[in-house]
Amino acid sequence: MTYATELPAWAALLISLLLLLGSGLAFIGAIGLLRLKNFYERVHAPTLGATLGMGCVLMASMLFFTLLQSRLVIHELLIAALVVVTTPVTLMLLTRAALYRDRIEGNDTVPPPPTGKHQ
Repeated sequence: MTYATELPAWAALLISLLLLLGSGLAFIGAIGLLRLKNFYERVHAPTLGATLGMGCVLMASMLFFTLLQSRLVIHELLIAALVVVTTPVTLMLLTRAALYRDRIEGNDTVPPPPTGKHQ
């Protein structure tokens, strides 16, 4: 049983557009993961796609359930806050670990470590 037929047309259109935009952004991030050449390029596209795509899907979810339940539904704000905080931290930790590994292995494609002196 679904109550989505009770939604106004403007809300159904807006929710549909947000879902399409969110899934499109996540798809673009997935394509970036496949198409880019090395780890340092690959790690950025899915992070942005996941964060922005998730934001659109969560806004659509908030709007949908707020209109159906006739009360403000904000559970999705907690999800959004956790994803927005954890995704960049995870990106930074993975990138630093890969950079450390590549420097230890003597890979010439990574920049040298900082010397500690400021110019």
